[in-house]
Amino acid sequence: MTVDQVSDRDRELLELPLPELLAAARERRDRVHGSRVTYSPKVFIPLTMLCRDRCGYCTFAQPPARLAAPYLLPEEVLDIARRGASMGCHEALFTLGERPEERYPVAKDWLNRHGYNSTIDYLADVSRLVLEETGLLPHSNAGALFEDELAQLREVSASQGMMIETLRPDLDCHRGAPDKLPERRLATLEAAGRLHIPFTTGILVGIGEGRIDRIVALEAIAESHRRHGHVQEVIVQNFLPKAGTAMHAVPPCPEHAYLEAIALARLVLPDAVHVQAPPNLSDDFGPLLEAGIDDWGGVSPVTADHVNPERPWPALDRLRAETEKHGFALAPRLTLHPEFVRHPEAWLDEALRFPVMDRADAEGLGRDDPGAVFPERIEAITAEDGAEVRQIGHDSTAWYSGAPVSPADLLGGPAAAGGRLREVLDGVLEGQEAGADELLTLFAARGPEVRAVAEVADDLRRRVVGDVVTWVANRNINYT
Repeated sequence: MTVDQVSDRDRELLELPLPELLAAARERRDRVHGSRVTYSPKVFIPLTMLCRDRCGYCTFAQPPARLAAPYLLPEEVLDIARRGASMGCHEALFTLGERPEERYPVAKDWLNRHGYNSTIDYLADVSRLVLEETGLLPHSNAGALFEDELAQLREVSASQGMMIETLRPDLDCHRGAPDKLPERRLATLEAAGRLHIPFTTGILVGIGEGRIDRIVALEAIAESHRRHGHVQEVIVQNFLPKAGTAMHAVPPCPEHAYLEAIALARLVLPDAVHVQAPPNLSDDFGPLLEAGIDDWGGVSPVTADHVNPERPWPALDRLRAETEKHGFALAPRLTLHPEFVRHPEAWLDEALRFPVMDRADAEGLGRDDPGAVFPERIEAITAEDGAEVRQIGHDSTAWYSGAPVSPADLLGGPAAAGGRLREVLDGVLEGQEAGADELLTLFAARGPEVRAVAEVADDLRRRVVGDVVTWVANRNINYT
């Protein structure tokens, strides 16, 4: 495509020098999303690595001869999910090849022997199993699906996703991939919108497409979101060559092209759509933040990135330190973003509303407590102490009122506050009265921001009453 085929606004963005483009993206990110960057604590469940598509850059898809079995068994899926739940994860990311039963007889035979008509049928079944047994929220990344398949998964998945990648139909890397046809990807994106599914999509940068192609893909995503409001985040992923693939000798995506694509995503997409960059595909996190992202995506303390196994996830401590070093607070989220959590009737199947709200905080983010949140189950018993029920199954370790565990330390580490929170704190110190909006800003503090709020509160206490703390000796009289 040529520059004449895009809008005047997009043409102006492409003509901006990179430093100006990055600055504009940062300004919009800061204005819309403030000083918070989110991530999703997850486990990665590779349900099947068989795939009917053959993409020139992929090492995830494998032939049957290289796999011990066509699909993970339910017990294997649950083992991964339980380990994630015990580590405080919120998301079970199901990644799998597209329609392997249409290419490999061994896949079709396995499904038939286990009572399933398709991979999607099996995915729906194990997603429900993970939700019921562990409380982790399934996110289905099953590729280009038809509307009835998306609807089937909506009953058991809190969110779904599929990378658009590019809308160029003539790339060599997709010649063996019928599911990568642009019309197939766009049809899935539209169907997800009609079904009110919180949806993740994205573009892949450096696989042979050009700058105009990236703009075209981003505009198509933006238009779909304007029609349906369902695109929760757009991943901007950089191509890295992998040994053993057709593109092993292709140079990696240049950094300037990658940063430009991130900034364009922030400036082209509607403000409500979050922009994500995978942290394990870059050695330096700072430039990604400077380009306008506000989300790191899924990060797992348990499983590898099976799509990019040569690039391990960064340790959460490092991710937090790097994020805070650039003036942001890192916050865990669920597999769906807060904008969708806060409107469960519109975006979630009824069976998923309680599991989602059980893991969400008042803002719709994930709880800061890193403990496990297993589904609570009870059974009726007869006991000497008069108890009529008892809890069965795994014990949750996340703190709640009355729990036999200590609450998370919210004041650890140095204080830091920027953006709107800094404005509110400075106003309070100058004697301004905090209104409802300001109080909401204070309650939304995370990480080092909580310490900053506490320090201002401590300073005000010292000004008003000094360093004397009083107490009263009393006796409670229970008269009923």
